[in-house]
Amino acid sequence: QVHVEESGGGLVQPGGSLRLSCVASGFTLDSYDMGWFRQGPGEEREGVSCISNNDGVSRYYADSVKGRYTISRDSAKNTVYLQMNALRVEDTDVYYCAQTWVRICRNYSMGSPMSWHYWGQGTQVTVSS
Repeated sequence: QVHVEESGGGLVQPGGSLRLSCVASGFTLDSYDMGWFRQGPGEEREGVSCISNNDGVSRYYADSVKGRYTISRDSAKNTVYLQMNALRVEDTDVYYCAQTWVRICRNYSMGSPMSWHYWGQGTQVTVSS
């Protein structure tokens, strides 16, 4: 059974850092594109970052997070991470991990949420002083 579960969210001051983790079960993470999305109340789900399958050569970052966020994965732990630095108040959202069996992660795009098939429950990130 395919399952992804996020952790690592919390409350942090502006300028601080958090690392989100997404543990995958029921599949080998390296074989699939993996992504991070975020969503605020009343807003559409927004693609934040993705990493392509196998060699992970393709990595996408939304303009709003470029230079501050880094996506990575640990094959031995079947886990993908999102390191978030220099956090801003506007980064406050629920962050979701997702998996897709479509080869959709590119350096310039990660497709719409409709192209992603398995989702975690989300983890809340709150940036506030």
